[in-house]
Amino acid sequence: MPDPKPKQEHPLANILINVLIPVMVLSYLSKDPEIQIKLGKEAKPWHLGPLWAMIIALIPPFAYGVWHFVKTKHGNVFSALGFVSVLLTGGLTLYLWNADGSVKPNAGLLFGIKEASIPLVLAFAILTSHKSDSPLIRVFLYNDSIFDIPRIEQRVAERGVQDAYSRLMLESTRFFAASFLLSAAMNLGLALWFFRGFDALALDALENYNGIIAKLTGWSFAVIGLPVLVFLFLILMRLLKGLRSLTGMDDKELMHPR
Repeated sequence: MPDPKPKQEHPLANILINVLIPVMVLSYLSKDPEIQIKLGKEAKPWHLGPLWAMIIALIPPFAYGVWHFVKTKHGNVFSALGFVSVLLTGGLTLYLWNADGSVKPNAGLLFGIKEASIPLVLAFAILTSHKSDSPLIRVFLYNDSIFDIPRIEQRVAERGVQDAYSRLMLESTRFFAASFLLSAAMNLGLALWFFRGFDALALDALENYNGIIAKLTGWSFAVIGLPVLVFLFLILMRLLKGLRSLTGMDDKELMHPR
């Protein structure tokens, strides 16, 4: 009997834990009661201050990544990326926050670089892994859970079109890497946009910083996630078209039933 396929992470759980909860925490808990009073505003019981709000916001995605690793006994690319992103956000925040309650003036640029770094690394890794034994495109897109790869490669060998098959994989890899380069550029641009006009020396600079991070976390799914998903869909359609042409198989033969 073949080993059962590992249970996939639920996308709604990922969004809830890695996006919605941190956004809500940073949006509603970041205000400092003492600063609120100094500004002539009412301090609410849930105003815990920017430091505690940032800590609480980072706990769910951090804990989820650890829990997933312990439960499955192996790493998951998406959980690992979320885990690294949380560590980078926390570490960068500690660096950017000054002891006097101000924020370093280059916060927007540095946070934008941080946001762009992961997709940039992924783009480079996807390209460089193409000739390795484990190309990353087979982890993200062209993998055994979606495509019947042994059957496809058997048909490719029977037809003697290995060179054309290799070119198709290289072309798909390049387009796939380009989608992450697009994501990196949009991440940097979005960070610079939200940090425009940010007063790093304001009395409530730390609160405003957390508010910007909350907006970035939420809006990145709409402004960055959707275009990249469209890009990936187009890559998938192009890959299917190429495989149909090379193998003479239809989509039901190329892909596992869902």
